[in-house]
Amino acid sequence: MKIGLEHVDDLARGAAILGTGGGGDPYIGSLMLRQAIEDGLTVELVDVDTLGDDDFAVPFAMMGAPTVIVEKIPNGDEMVAALRTTERYVGTAAKAVLCAEIGGLNALLPLVLAARCGLPVVDGDGMGRAFPQLQMITYNIFGVPASPMVMADEYSNTVLIESAAALEVERLGRSMVVAMGGSTNICLYPMRGRDARRSMVRGTLTLALGLGRAVREARRGGGDAIDGLLGYLRSTPYYQHCCVLFEGKAVDLLRETKSGWAMGRLVVEGVGGHAGRRCTVQFQNEHLVAHEGDRVLAIVPDLIAILDAATAEPITTEGLKYGQRVVVVGISAAPIMRSPEALAVFGPAAFGLPDPFVPLEQIHGTAVTRGT
Repeated sequence: MKIGLEHVDDLARGAAILGTGGGGDPYIGSLMLRQAIEDGLTVELVDVDTLGDDDFAVPFAMMGAPTVIVEKIPNGDEMVAALRTTERYVGTAAKAVLCAEIGGLNALLPLVLAARCGLPVVDGDGMGRAFPQLQMITYNIFGVPASPMVMADEYSNTVLIESAAALEVERLGRSMVVAMGGSTNICLYPMRGRDARRSMVRGTLTLALGLGRAVREARRGGGDAIDGLLGYLRSTPYYQHCCVLFEGKAVDLLRETKSGWAMGRLVVEGVGGHAGRRCTVQFQNEHLVAHEGDRVLAIVPDLIAILDAATAEPITTEGLKYGQRVVVVGISAAPIMRSPEALAVFGPAAFGLPDPFVPLEQIHGTAVTRGT
């Protein structure tokens, strides 16, 4: 599939919804992707099964605090520098670019990199959402080594990290992010086609594209955009369990940039069917858990998206503001993300949360409609 200008806004919107508040501001990525297409570069999306067993494929992402990435916009050369350094170190030319995560900016920049290097992008990613730490990815769950990881700053300076442990790559990389000004471009988990096929969350770029389109078409047709979003999600293989968790007004927000992350919480005061109640959403780049009092409404790795109540446009953690009228939506994670092995790496305990993981559909039973 060739990505054209007509796809950019829908892809950015869908990726931001799946990014659960993180992954970086998709607006920046959409501008860069649009420019690449207008410059005549080809943006081609391919199925992972088209890769040969030995084809070399490299995931790409930006690492750091979303609050920094908003102000420190990539120029494009640094992402190419990260890929070329990876190729030189491994001694193999890349045949395809992969997404590390489907969230926000990090779903769009791999397409920009691939277009600049004349490579296809594989339709899928390593999370089916976004996560704040490098080991929190299906590539790691399936035994793909995180290193060598190459980091490139805005001057195309590169740093290479090699370790047998993904946690060590995260620890060392996080320190370098701070030294590089709070955000950096990274290539990591380089792999062969056979490994991509067994470790990817498949088809998530086309799912994001369809999700963004569903919201746009619902608005254009005069329907409720939140209902349009939920209807599309229920037709997908991964995100079919979804519901409105809460609706109200943002009345309290704590957000700080710390250790390379945007961390904090949002308090929403209910309106309509939720009047007289409050919901608290805790985040670390991405939304981790939503509570109403002591009751868990949704918890990682299931997705929590905060949307504009009128338009269903996703609001990233760096875009949250006091007074916003929002809808909090819970979405089931892909089955590959809910295995015991996966939960050990990116379940609630990995974030220091005291609540255990309970699937969204078990918490809420049948689908919850807006205003109930």
